[in-house]
Amino acid sequence: MTTPIIVFFLVGALFGLATGSVQHLFSEGRARPAEPGEPVSLASRALWVLISSCLWPILLLAGVPTLYRLVAVRVRAPRGQPPRE
Repeated sequence: MTTPIIVFFLVGALFGLATGSVQHLFSEGRARPAEPGEPVSLASRALWVLISSCLWPILLLAGVPTLYRLVAVRVRAPRGQPPRE
């Protein structure tokens, strides 16, 4: 009975580790990533892993519209159309 729960949290923690540097894509917070010279604290990364271990299905669904917007901007850019923000 506990195996599915452990797998759920393990997949979520791996999702959090994999998406730690692009967490701005999964939230309503910052629209852009931090500056390259700006270090991400270990506490911030650990909090992201803890949050995503519980909420990874929701974060995954929330990231789909952001991914769609980013792809639409990349497709629209070569045609000379200004991107919508």
